[in-house]
Amino acid sequence: MAKYKIGWMPGDGVGQETMDACKPVLEAIGLDAEYVHLDIGWEFWRTEGDALPQRTVDGLREVDAALFGAITSKPKAEAEAELIPELQGKGLIYRSPIVRMRQTFDQYSNMRPCRAFAGNPLNYRDDIDLVVFRENTEGMYGGVEWCPVDGKIREALNEHPNFARFREVEPSKMAFSSRIITWKGATRIVRAAFEYAQKAGYPSVTVVEKPNVLRETSGMFLDAARAVAKDYPNIEMWDTNIDAMAMWLIKNPQNYGVIVTSNLFGDVISDLCAQLVGGLGFAAAGNIGGEVAVFEPTHGSAPKYFGQDKVNPIANILALKMMLDYIGETEKGQVVLNAVAKVIADGKVRTYDMGGSSKCSEMGQAVADACTAMV
Repeated sequence: MAKYKIGWMPGDGVGQETMDACKPVLEAIGLDAEYVHLDIGWEFWRTEGDALPQRTVDGLREVDAALFGAITSKPKAEAEAELIPELQGKGLIYRSPIVRMRQTFDQYSNMRPCRAFAGNPLNYRDDIDLVVFRENTEGMYGGVEWCPVDGKIREALNEHPNFARFREVEPSKMAFSSRIITWKGATRIVRAAFEYAQKAGYPSVTVVEKPNVLRETSGMFLDAARAVAKDYPNIEMWDTNIDAMAMWLIKNPQNYGVIVTSNLFGDVISDLCAQLVGGLGFAAAGNIGGEVAVFEPTHGSAPKYFGQDKVNPIANILALKMMLDYIGETEKGQVVLNAVAKVIADGKVRTYDMGGSSKCSEMGQAVADACTAMV
């Protein structure tokens, strides 16, 4: 019997190709694991009306961790139009399977390392080493929305003085999304950031919000962060507004290490950080907490590139490295990280985004060969 049971979730489009590029890396490091295929993605929405089938939810409860590729997501009307005829008109509503998975399994911590590898021609600077902790289950992505805005929701909104200018808008001409921040949610993501900073030796944690405008929600997040920071006297806490942080990350990214913020802000700021170190082809993430952790590249399914064996699999391979650390195989994880660093520094194998012509599969094999030489 294998030591680990790993969920294998290729998903859509190029996610299938980047996951395939991970296979020789896993073989090279000799991970003692059974890989369980789990269905997720657009095809299951189209044919079953569910991009995250119950069998996949059940399967995730049986694994030690899961590795994921990419999914396709489309707006409401387009999603409904692509359902098979038998499912159209049944009131099915598409929801991102990744968001659902995060909420179902309480994967409250979305950890996104953004490190500049020496020799990467896409680096904004060569001395960037950022880790973004994004709250993963609350905020603007909580899924609590209304359209039309009527009934008891409208009655409650009408009582708020700042809603006065919207009172004459027809219910069907208004959409309403809530931003829910809880003390528990804010506290535990901030604590995850401080714990990581302490373990990895970062001197500071930067809390990124907008309490001067979002007084209640960002205010609560910042208050919770200050309460948590008292437990870590050796780590300095900085706080800044999301708009200012975007500016400072362009001006002085080398000054920052661990960054923590709420869901939407974290989604945006982590993509900015990814671009500083080469783009989404180098951006991995871990959805951690609750019952099971799932690790993924942060890019989408890129359908225009699917079938061309073209995209950069480094992000998926770095997600694999994060998964190895999570299950306690830190030595194997370090081998993978060192192998990625070596391939990038050598510069002999480069995918199109790096200015080269190497295939996705060739990059995966190059990293695997480097792993073999190190094991």
